[in-house]
Amino acid sequence: MAHPSPETNTARPTRTVENYLMSMHVMERDQGEIVAARLAEVLQVAPATVAMTLKRMERDGWISLRSRGKGIHLTDTGRQAAFSVIRRHMLTEWLLVNMLKMPILDVHAEAHNLEHAISPQLEERLVQLLGNPQVCPHGNPFPGQEQATRDWLPLTDLPGGTQATIRRLHELAEENQELLAFLYHNGLQPGSRVRLVESLPFNQTLSVETNQGNCTLGFQAARLVYAQKLP
Repeated sequence: MAHPSPETNTARPTRTVENYLMSMHVMERDQGEIVAARLAEVLQVAPATVAMTLKRMERDGWISLRSRGKGIHLTDTGRQAAFSVIRRHMLTEWLLVNMLKMPILDVHAEAHNLEHAISPQLEERLVQLLGNPQVCPHGNPFPGQEQATRDWLPLTDLPGGTQATIRRLHELAEENQELLAFLYHNGLQPGSRVRLVESLPFNQTLSVETNQGNCTLGFQAARLVYAQKLP
């Protein structure tokens, strides 16, 4: 089957494909490459399921695969579709926060239920209504707005004694509801003032002082929390 071109493929991907495209965009943005094994981990599905889905996505023109399934790349059509679903997801989060006053802790999961049903017309209306935001409520950049977050650093990159404002919780933190709840309940949410007490590479932990008291994080979680240094 011939791959549809960006000019001719106007059909929206299925919900499953949109979920894959979102993860692929984040992986490509952060790591420069899309890895099937990592997709299986992030999406919490079996590697065999990922392999079958990737073949269908290649057939339908959303991605291209190199030999033996190695080297996954979004096509122009796939990248446009990824950007669209991510924008719809983030706009929905802002709608839930601003209009329905839903706690930020809860909006990511709820937006996943709504993002797939938003039409292009409603998407544009939301952009206007919400003032064309550059980042989502968790501080992650809209596609094409990555410069808005480039000066924010993971907590693991800050030296002891640094005072900072939390600006961003990475998409991987959003996907982990248990971690997200821990961060919010310990005062590590966008807009919160913190002080990095100490960082201990020998045991891969760091201690942060927040308005809730002292909080200890492993480096794996701390890498997903971005902050802006205070003068």
